Amino acid sequence: MAKVVITGGSGMLGKWVVKHFVEQGYEVINADTHKSANAICHTLIVDLNNLGEVYGILAGADAVVHLAAIPAMHIKTSEVTFQNNVMSTYNILEAAAGLGIRKVVIASSESSYGICFAVDRFGPQYVPMDESHPQLPQDSYGLSKVVNELTADMFHRRTGMQVVSLRLGNVIEPSAYERFPSFIHDPEQRERILWSYIDTRDAAQVCQLAVEAEGLGSVALNIAADDSSMAVPSRELMAARYPEVTDFREPLSGHETLLSNEKAKKLLNWQPKHAWRNYIKGQ
Repeated sequence: MAKVVITGGSGMLGKWVVKHFVEQGYEVINADTHKSANAICHTLIVDLNNLGEVYGILAGADAVVHLAAIPAMHIKTSEVTFQNNVMSTYNILEAAAGLGIRKVVIASSESSYGICFAVDRFGPQYVPMDESHPQLPQDSYGLSKVVNELTADMFHRRTGMQVVSLRLGNVIEPSAYERFPSFIHDPEQRERILWSYIDTRDAAQVCQLAVEAEGLGSVALNIAADDSSMAVPSRELMAARYPEVTDFREPLSGHETLLSNEKAKKLLNWQPKHAWRNYIKGQ
């Protein structure tokens, strides 16, 4: 049985990733600052900013899924957010390299493109926005994700370690779908994330596929559902909130995602299964 360490496994997404890996027969260790309310695997309390502790939690692991982070701007001060997210990721990759671990998955973010937390609002250069779109953060959270992806590239060059950076869209638990009717007809809401979302169960599956994939090197992948989180068609969303954008690289005849997931689907043979429209009827 393969052993995987999941950092941040007590968090909102982490608990779903832990559940998925346990169900798939992995030996799972949750590394977090606190235990999960409904623990289904062993939890080690750890400070990921301490490299020695990181070596300790990763010893004997076959793979790492690194989700732990300050998950957005405006939770802690900018410098604390940057330092924590960058150093914890560096320590995970440094310890994994030192221990000979060959597979690491790290949580990056759509925020790395810069639109989400921009002080000076701007829109995408084109849609759907794929991984080649410039990353232009104006905030320390988005910048931390860009740095983490570059750190992943460096460790791959140095060691050959496979590192998959998942640029996650807005992560949604199944229970959150009940809130969708409050915003799905209002283009202004959720415009900063290009109306993207990803179900925790689909995100958990993609973590497993990324661990099990071979030969990817260091790669960043957008992770989003196939549709937007809105009842308004995608072209109408763009016309309402980003009318200056004229570069449409797909027909966009319906509610297609504006955060392209095609690369992840191709490289990982992944298909998101959970769409909010299947849970909220009559919208």
